[in-house]
Amino acid sequence: MSVEHASMRIIDGYARGDTDLAADEVWALEAHLEACRVCRDRLSTAVTAQAPAVAALVGTVWADLEPQLAGTAPMPRRRHWSARLSRWLTPTMVPWLAMVVGVTLLALLLDLADTGSGEVSLVLLLAPVLPVLGVAASWSRGLDPAYELTASAPRAGLYLVLRRTASVLGVVVPALLVGGWVTGVMVAQWLLPCLAFTATTLALGGVVGVTRAAAWLAAVWAAVVVAPTLATSRTTFALQTGGLPAWGLILALGIGVVIARRGAYSVLGAHR
Repeated sequence: MSVEHASMRIIDGYARGDTDLAADEVWALEAHLEACRVCRDRLSTAVTAQAPAVAALVGTVWADLEPQLAGTAPMPRRRHWSARLSRWLTPTMVPWLAMVVGVTLLALLLDLADTGSGEVSLVLLLAPVLPVLGVAASWSRGLDPAYELTASAPRAGLYLVLRRTASVLGVVVPALLVGGWVTGVMVAQWLLPCLAFTATTLALGGVVGVTRAAAWLAAVWAAVVVAPTLATSRTTFALQTGGLPAWGLILALGIGVVIARRGAYSVLGAHR
């Protein structure tokens, strides 16, 4: 691939359906074709020259479809903001994000009501696992009926995982920011664990699947931190300022693993 356009070697090989093209070249070409009319025209010419049988088949199919398409009313254009939003969120994510925000608000109300939990802040206690729920929903095979199409799209893989993760954090972090400000919790106390848990979920997700990793981490957090903290009514060391360096290290390790295994998110196993 060149800076401006795809090379003719890749375009000709793609048109012929060569199997010796590297997977990253194929995916890069398909992503480039989405935005480059020049290369689409070059590909059309290459198909005609390199694969005349395919060109003839496309012409036959188009000849049958054109009369039907001419008599079909066009779909109304989506609003610009709606089209942009659909690139970041899927319909299945909306109720999960609403649930996460609702849990945050409930935890805030319980903190303000002083339900007898002592010095424990429920907002602080739940902050690390709340975004994990949204991330799991955004990359789940069971919740996304189009998961196969999603995983095979040119812009799938780490690019799509990070975009959907950013959309989850864009909803959850402001809600936690408000909750932390109202209850007087330091931003770093909940933000670092929140980001560290999210990065760890993505890192493990490249091995066992994002949804499975989220479930395991949430279960471990509930058993190791939530239950003992509520039982003793004292904030655990993991959520005190002394534990912030450890969370920073976990965040850095999680980001490193995600970058090192970025190719793992391009396969269907990441949807488990």
